[in-house]
Amino acid sequence: MFALCDKILGKNILKPNRKLFGNYTFTCFEEIEKIPESEWTQAINNKNVFLSYNYLRVLHKETSTHFRFRYVIIYNRKNPIGVVYFQINDFSASLFGELIEKQITELKSKRASVFQRYIEHNEHETIMRLVTCGNNFISGEHGFYLDVNSKKTTFKLVEGVIDCVARAEKLRGKISAILVKDFYAEGFGDKDCWYCNKFIHFNVEPNMIIDLPNGLSTLTDYISCFSKKYRNRAKNILKASSSLTKKRLSIDEISFYKNTMHDLYTQVFNQAKFKLVHLSPGYFEDVIKANINSFYVDAWFLEDKMISFACGFCLENEVEAHYIGFDYAHNKTYELYQTILYSYIEQAILMHKRKINLGRTASEIKTTVGAKPHELLCYIKPQNTVSKLIMKPFMQFLQPTEWIPRNPFKEE
Repeated sequence: MFALCDKILGKNILKPNRKLFGNYTFTCFEEIEKIPESEWTQAINNKNVFLSYNYLRVLHKETSTHFRFRYVIIYNRKNPIGVVYFQINDFSASLFGELIEKQITELKSKRASVFQRYIEHNEHETIMRLVTCGNNFISGEHGFYLDVNSKKTTFKLVEGVIDCVARAEKLRGKISAILVKDFYAEGFGDKDCWYCNKFIHFNVEPNMIIDLPNGLSTLTDYISCFSKKYRNRAKNILKASSSLTKKRLSIDEISFYKNTMHDLYTQVFNQAKFKLVHLSPGYFEDVIKANINSFYVDAWFLEDKMISFACGFCLENEVEAHYIGFDYAHNKTYELYQTILYSYIEQAILMHKRKINLGRTASEIKTTVGAKPHELLCYIKPQNTVSKLIMKPFMQFLQPTEWIPRNPFKEE
């Protein structure tokens, strides 16, 4: 009844200079080493560190049997003017069933019951292939960059590439879907464009962003903007962690502590609602060695033992919070998680940045340090009737959870 995904074939997609429209062509690559680095770098023009060749080369090391990548360069008259990036995930029946178990149970449908039985009897089979235009490791619009004159042309080019890649990955007739993520409503989240092509939109957890007031010199200046209640709260948090030693890690120290960092990261990962890809132990070491100058890692030590860390990127106008890790056994005593949030704020102030992207998850706690939610939209296109059936609980699973926004600032 259910057609499983074939092995990824469709090598025609790898033929160079395939035509899109007008003078636009594209070339797709499976391996990062086969990409002409100079052309990729020219197309990106330093506009997005998360689409840079060096960063994607790090991510490519995360390739596995069930997780891989596609890289596309778009040309105008053979001049590289943009890139599109894909991540391809194969879900086993057991993993997919675990993700949507609650939603499947709530569906009062014969087809849902049949599908649930199918999952139970084929737990090790690949049951869904998700082709994502974007980066599942990071929140935000990191699926493509094009240097063209209009939003309409950008969308048409991206749409053309997505369609070609989808067909090449043998998606037609399979239990699978195309996901395009994450868009701000004011960016490329234009519903009219995506609706015309049978994409369905849904909201995910918002990106939590802090816009820093002007004239700040220290973290104390920032906390002074809070109401008395939240000033006292912040002071108590920082006091709780004051006995810890904070250190900016060097390349050698990141290498030395990589297993400890991976263990701490895994503790946080295991609490996540959606466990898509588990980073390898060498990820943080690989990023720092990739000579991405904006990347840094801070760690907190209890005597000689690392009990938490936070890494981020200092970009042109903002600090981008990246992965964190901490020991839950010490979290409450030393306020590890909230200390990490304040460390991102302090980093942005010291580096004279205007905002901090704190990413998704823990939205309510992040509002207590001044973050505000920015809606993120995703678009998904099921490939057949069965895909539509399982997409509904899948999207329900990814819906934002309810939370209460807080305002730590003084009332004006």
